[in-house]
Amino acid sequence: METFVGIDIGSLATKIALFIEGKLVDHRTERSTYNFKKIGHDLFDDILNRHNLKRSDVFVMSTGYGRNTIDIADDRVTEITAHAKGIQYYYPDARSVIDIGGQDSKAILISSKTGKVVDFQMNDKCAAGTGRFLEVMAHALEVPIDQFGLLALKSNKPASISSTCTVFAESEVISLFARGASKEDIASGIHKSIAKRVAGMAKRIGVEPKLVFCGGVALNTAVKKYLEVELGYEIVKPEFPQLTGAIGAALIAQENNGA
Repeated sequence: METFVGIDIGSLATKIALFIEGKLVDHRTERSTYNFKKIGHDLFDDILNRHNLKRSDVFVMSTGYGRNTIDIADDRVTEITAHAKGIQYYYPDARSVIDIGGQDSKAILISSKTGKVVDFQMNDKCAAGTGRFLEVMAHALEVPIDQFGLLALKSNKPASISSTCTVFAESEVISLFARGASKEDIASGIHKSIAKRVAGMAKRIGVEPKLVFCGGVALNTAVKKYLEVELGYEIVKPEFPQLTGAIGAALIAQENNGA
Protein backbone atom coordinates (compact mmCIF):
# COMPACT_ATOMS: atom_id res chain seq x y z
CA MET A 1 0.00 0.00 0.00
CA GLU A 2 1.51 3.33 -1.07
CA THR A 3 -1.51 5.62 -0.65
CA PHE A 4 -2.04 7.35 2.69
CA VAL A 5 -4.53 9.87 4.00
CA GLY A 6 -4.09 12.12 7.00
CA ILE A 7 -7.16 13.75 8.51
CA ASP A 8 -6.70 16.53 11.07
CA ILE A 9 -10.01 17.33 12.76
CA GLY A 10 -9.55 20.64 14.53
CA SER A 11 -12.05 22.60 16.57
CA LEU A 12 -12.45 25.24 13.83
CA ALA A 13 -11.25 23.51 10.65
CA THR A 14 -10.89 19.99 9.32
CA LYS A 15 -7.99 19.25 6.99
CA ILE A 16 -7.21 16.25 4.82
CA ALA A 17 -4.03 15.35 2.92
CA LEU A 18 -3.51 12.60 0.34
CA PHE A 19 -0.06 11.11 -0.22
CA ILE A 20 0.69 8.76 -3.09
CA GLU A 21 4.17 7.22 -3.34
CA GLY A 22 5.52 9.72 -0.80
CA LYS A 23 4.19 12.85 -2.50
CA LEU A 24 1.44 15.23 -1.44
CA VAL A 25 -0.98 15.05 -4.36
CA ASP A 26 -4.14 16.62 -2.94
CA HIS A 27 -5.55 18.36 0.12
CA ARG A 28 -8.72 20.05 1.31
CA THR A 29 -9.70 22.29 4.21
CA GLU A 30 -13.25 22.90 5.40
CA ARG A 31 -14.83 24.56 8.40
CA SER A 32 -15.45 22.10 11.21
CA THR A 33 -19.03 21.89 12.38
CA TYR A 34 -20.58 20.49 15.53
CA ASN A 35 -20.60 17.16 13.67
CA PHE A 36 -16.90 16.31 13.44
CA LYS A 37 -17.65 12.84 12.14
CA LYS A 38 -19.70 14.06 9.18
CA ILE A 39 -17.20 16.66 7.96
CA GLY A 40 -14.35 14.15 8.27
CA HIS A 41 -16.24 11.49 6.34
CA ASP A 42 -17.40 13.97 3.69
CA LEU A 43 -13.87 15.20 3.00
CA PHE A 44 -12.58 11.64 2.88
CA ASP A 45 -15.27 10.52 0.42
CA ASP A 46 -14.62 13.57 -1.74
CA ILE A 47 -10.88 13.00 -1.99
CA LEU A 48 -11.41 9.32 -2.83
CA ASN A 49 -13.84 10.23 -5.59
CA ARG A 50 -11.53 12.87 -7.03
CA HIS A 51 -8.77 10.29 -7.46
CA ASN A 52 -10.86 7.23 -8.32
CA LEU A 53 -9.77 5.46 -5.14
CA LYS A 54 -11.58 2.87 -3.06
CA ARG A 55 -11.54 2.72 0.73
CA SER A 56 -9.44 -0.44 0.52
CA ASP A 57 -6.79 1.44 -1.49
CA VAL A 58 -5.75 3.76 1.34
CA PHE A 59 -4.55 3.74 4.94
CA VAL A 60 -6.10 6.51 7.05
CA MET A 61 -4.48 8.20 10.06
CA SER A 62 -6.46 10.73 12.07
CA THR A 63 -5.19 13.45 14.38
CA GLY A 64 -6.40 16.63 16.03
CA TYR A 65 -9.06 17.65 18.51
CA GLY A 66 -11.68 15.33 17.02
CA ARG A 67 -9.48 12.43 15.96
CA ASN A 68 -11.50 9.89 17.91
CA THR A 69 -14.83 10.93 16.41
CA ILE A 70 -14.38 9.32 13.00
CA ASP A 71 -14.60 5.57 12.43
CA ILE A 72 -12.85 5.49 9.05
CA ALA A 73 -9.41 5.89 10.64
CA ASP A 74 -7.12 2.87 10.67
CA ASP A 75 -5.02 4.50 13.38
CA ARG A 76 -4.68 7.74 15.35
CA VAL A 77 -1.82 9.98 16.45
CA THR A 78 -1.63 13.01 18.72
CA GLU A 79 -1.48 16.42 17.08
CA ILE A 80 1.86 17.14 18.80
CA THR A 81 3.52 14.24 17.00
CA ALA A 82 1.67 14.95 13.75
CA HIS A 83 2.66 18.63 13.58
CA ALA A 84 6.29 17.86 14.38
CA LYS A 85 6.36 15.36 11.52
CA GLY A 86 4.41 17.57 9.15
CA ILE A 87 6.64 20.62 9.45
CA GLN A 88 9.68 18.45 8.68
CA TYR A 89 8.09 17.67 5.32
CA TYR A 90 8.73 21.35 4.50
CA TYR A 91 11.73 22.02 6.75
CA PRO A 92 13.84 18.91 7.57
CA ASP A 93 16.15 21.08 9.71
CA ALA A 94 13.37 22.48 11.90
CA ARG A 95 14.16 22.45 15.62
CA SER A 96 11.11 24.17 17.10
CA VAL A 97 7.44 24.62 16.26
CA ILE A 98 4.76 27.09 17.29
CA ASP A 99 1.32 25.83 16.34
CA ILE A 100 -1.68 28.09 16.92
CA GLY A 101 -4.99 26.48 16.12
CA GLY A 102 -8.59 27.19 16.93
CA GLN A 103 -8.69 25.49 20.31
CA ASP A 104 -5.16 25.75 21.68
CA SER A 105 -1.60 26.88 21.05
CA LYS A 106 1.48 24.69 21.31
CA ALA A 107 5.25 25.05 21.43
CA ILE A 108 7.22 21.96 20.41
CA LEU A 109 10.92 21.07 20.50
CA ILE A 110 12.35 18.58 18.00
CA SER A 111 15.53 16.54 18.41
CA SER A 112 18.23 17.41 15.88
CA LYS A 113 19.36 13.77 15.93
CA THR A 114 16.11 11.82 15.71
CA GLY A 115 13.54 14.31 14.44
CA LYS A 116 11.28 13.26 17.31
CA VAL A 117 9.49 15.46 19.84
CA VAL A 118 11.60 16.00 22.96
CA ASP A 119 9.40 18.53 24.79
CA PHE A 120 6.25 20.55 24.34
CA GLN A 121 3.93 22.92 26.12
CA MET A 122 0.28 23.71 25.46
CA ASN A 123 -2.15 26.46 26.31
CA ASP A 124 -5.40 24.48 26.35
CA LYS A 125 -7.29 25.89 29.33
CA CYS A 126 -8.19 29.27 27.86
CA ALA A 127 -9.09 30.53 24.39
CA ALA A 128 -6.72 33.50 24.68
CA GLY A 129 -3.81 32.99 22.28
CA THR A 130 -5.84 30.88 19.84
CA GLY A 131 -7.72 31.20 16.59
CA ARG A 132 -10.99 31.33 18.47
CA PHE A 133 -9.77 34.39 20.39
CA LEU A 134 -9.00 36.14 17.09
CA GLU A 135 -12.44 35.27 15.72
CA VAL A 136 -14.21 36.66 18.77
CA MET A 137 -12.17 39.88 18.65
CA ALA A 138 -12.68 40.32 14.91
CA HIS A 139 -16.41 39.88 15.40
CA ALA A 140 -16.42 42.48 18.18
CA LEU A 141 -14.77 44.97 15.80
CA GLU A 142 -16.93 43.89 12.86
CA VAL A 143 -13.87 43.05 10.77
CA PRO A 144 -13.68 39.99 8.45
CA ILE A 145 -11.28 37.49 9.98
CA ASP A 146 -9.24 37.22 6.78
CA GLN A 147 -8.56 40.98 6.93
CA PHE A 148 -7.87 41.23 10.65
CA GLY A 149 -4.09 40.82 10.49
CA LEU A 150 -3.70 43.29 7.63
CA LEU A 151 -5.74 45.82 9.59
CA ALA A 152 -3.46 45.39 12.63
CA LEU A 153 -0.36 46.13 10.55
CA LYS A 154 -1.75 49.54 9.59
CA SER A 155 -1.48 50.77 13.18
CA ASN A 156 1.19 53.19 14.40
CA LYS A 157 -0.01 53.19 18.00
CA PRO A 158 -1.20 49.76 19.22
CA ALA A 159 -3.78 49.85 21.98
CA SER A 160 -2.95 48.12 25.25
CA ILE A 161 -5.01 44.97 25.82
CA SER A 162 -4.47 43.87 29.42
CA SER A 163 -7.07 41.11 29.74
CA THR A 164 -5.95 37.55 29.11
CA CYS A 165 -9.47 36.13 29.32
CA THR A 166 -11.47 36.15 26.07
CA VAL A 167 -14.66 37.34 27.76
CA PHE A 168 -12.96 40.23 29.58
CA ALA A 169 -10.82 41.10 26.54
CA GLU A 170 -13.94 41.43 24.41
CA SER A 171 -15.41 43.88 26.93
CA GLU A 172 -12.10 45.77 26.99
CA VAL A 173 -12.07 46.01 23.18
CA ILE A 174 -15.62 47.38 23.11
CA SER A 175 -14.69 49.88 25.81
CA LEU A 176 -11.60 51.03 23.87
CA PHE A 177 -13.67 51.47 20.74
CA ALA A 178 -16.26 53.49 22.66
CA ARG A 179 -13.48 55.80 23.92
CA GLY A 180 -12.41 56.58 20.37
CA ALA A 181 -9.54 54.17 19.72
CA SER A 182 -9.24 53.24 16.06
CA LYS A 183 -9.94 49.74 14.79
CA GLU A 184 -6.36 49.56 13.53
CA ASP A 185 -4.87 50.34 16.94
CA ILE A 186 -7.20 47.93 18.76
CA ALA A 187 -6.51 45.18 16.22
CA SER A 188 -2.77 45.71 16.62
CA GLY A 189 -3.06 45.52 20.40
CA ILE A 190 -5.02 42.27 20.15
CA HIS A 191 -2.41 40.68 17.89
CA LYS A 192 0.44 41.87 20.09
CA SER A 193 -1.22 40.38 23.17
CA ILE A 194 -1.53 36.99 21.45
CA ALA A 195 2.09 37.09 20.29
CA LYS A 196 3.33 38.00 23.77
CA ARG A 197 1.33 35.21 25.40
CA VAL A 198 2.42 32.53 22.94
CA ALA A 199 6.05 33.69 22.79
CA GLY A 200 6.23 33.55 26.58
CA MET A 201 5.05 29.96 26.54
CA ALA A 202 7.52 29.10 23.77
CA LYS A 203 10.45 30.69 25.59
CA ARG A 204 9.73 28.67 28.72
CA ILE A 205 10.59 25.43 26.93
CA GLY A 206 13.54 26.93 25.05
CA VAL A 207 12.45 27.22 21.43
CA GLU A 208 15.20 28.22 19.01
CA PRO A 209 15.78 28.60 15.27
CA LYS A 210 14.90 27.07 12.96
CA LEU A 211 11.43 27.78 14.31
CA VAL A 212 8.40 26.99 12.16
CA PHE A 213 5.01 28.66 12.65
CA CYS A 214 2.07 26.46 11.67
CA GLY A 215 -1.66 26.08 12.26
CA GLY A 216 -4.42 28.18 10.76
CA VAL A 217 -3.33 31.31 12.65
CA ALA A 218 0.02 31.20 10.81
CA LEU A 219 -1.90 32.61 7.83
CA ASN A 220 -2.28 35.82 9.86
CA THR A 221 0.67 38.05 8.91
CA ALA A 222 0.40 40.26 11.99
CA VAL A 223 0.68 37.38 14.45
CA LYS A 224 3.79 36.15 12.65
CA LYS A 225 5.39 39.61 12.65
CA TYR A 226 4.68 40.25 16.32
CA LEU A 227 5.93 36.78 17.29
CA GLU A 228 9.21 37.58 15.56
CA VAL A 229 9.45 40.82 17.55
CA GLU A 230 8.80 39.00 20.82
CA LEU A 231 11.26 36.18 20.08
CA GLY A 232 13.94 38.37 18.52
CA TYR A 233 14.52 36.36 15.36
CA GLU A 234 12.89 35.38 12.10
CA ILE A 235 10.47 32.48 11.99
CA VAL A 236 9.27 30.63 8.91
CA LYS A 237 5.94 29.19 7.85
CA PRO A 238 5.11 26.45 5.33
CA GLU A 239 3.21 27.02 2.11
CA PHE A 240 0.12 25.48 3.73
CA PRO A 241 0.61 26.03 7.49
CA GLN A 242 -2.88 24.79 8.33
CA LEU A 243 -2.12 21.40 6.74
CA THR A 244 0.91 20.31 8.78
CA GLY A 245 -1.13 18.09 11.12
CA ALA A 246 -2.83 16.23 8.26
CA ILE A 247 0.46 15.95 6.36
CA GLY A 248 2.24 14.64 9.45
CA ALA A 249 -0.50 12.08 10.09
CA ALA A 250 -0.21 10.76 6.53
CA LEU A 251 3.59 10.58 6.74
CA ILE A 252 3.48 8.73 10.06
CA ALA A 253 1.03 6.26 8.54
CA GLN A 254 3.45 5.79 5.67
CA GLU A 255 6.38 5.16 8.04
CA ASN A 256 4.41 2.77 10.23
CA ASN A 257 3.44 0.71 7.21
CA GLY A 258 6.99 0.46 5.91
CA ALA A 259 6.29 2.43 2.73
